[in-house]
Amino acid sequence: MLEVNQVYKTFNPGTVNEKRALNGVNLTLKDGDFVTVIGGNGAGKSTLLNLVAGVYTADQGSIVIDGQDVTRLPEHKRAAFIGRVFQDPMMGTAATMQIEENLALAARRGQKRTLRVGINKREREEYRELLKLLDLGLESRLTSKVGLLSGGQRQALTLLMATLKKPKLLLLDEHTAALDPKTAAKVLDTTERMVQKDNLTTLMITHNMKDAIAHGNRLIMMYDGRVVIDIAGEEKRKLTVEQLLAKFGQASGSDEADDKLLLS
Repeated sequence: MLEVNQVYKTFNPGTVNEKRALNGVNLTLKDGDFVTVIGGNGAGKSTLLNLVAGVYTADQGSIVIDGQDVTRLPEHKRAAFIGRVFQDPMMGTAATMQIEENLALAARRGQKRTLRVGINKREREEYRELLKLLDLGLESRLTSKVGLLSGGQRQALTLLMATLKKPKLLLLDEHTAALDPKTAAKVLDTTERMVQKDNLTTLMITHNMKDAIAHGNRLIMMYDGRVVIDIAGEEKRKLTVEQLLAKFGQASGSDEADDKLLLS
């Protein structure tokens, strides 16, 4: 479903601020893979996600989604088959619009606009049933403005909107980092249920090593713009944070790597 082949990305080349963010990244996701991505600050995690989403263009290499080479495809065209949830709960929804209006926008993504009535009775019932899956009581607040919701409620709604059209690839960019621990756990649980329900191919960035181990069927760790660890299956299920840190130290060849990862 996703092939990242020898991808390089350097920011501000030829200046004093030159930074090589990705250094020949190779990554393949099979259909239905749920991959967690972890690494210290500056490891290249968000850059990788932004390259896949089309926010940035790769300097070298190629990106293929479901057999289609999207390396030079602009972000708005990739949006037809990518769902994304950002770290900031304020992104991904329209604050001044109602919950049902936000869901209608997500449901109509990629379709031609007409002069028909905005939301009909059947659609409203569908949205109500979908919101019940979140278990946040939002099904009784369809006409509430999204800007009135809490961060956790808004992030859960964004997740629902991102998966409404069953994207070929779901990108989660530290989507629980701005939430309190209890709310973050609830959003992660919702994420797991929605990914499993539709067997969505998912790439999730997190700074939390316990979450990276607990969720998904595969874990990769990045360091200095490269993938240095790739663990799946039974090995991942039995993995502990201590073992993960030890593997990171070995793969990076740095005694400071553990501290860098923990402090991030």
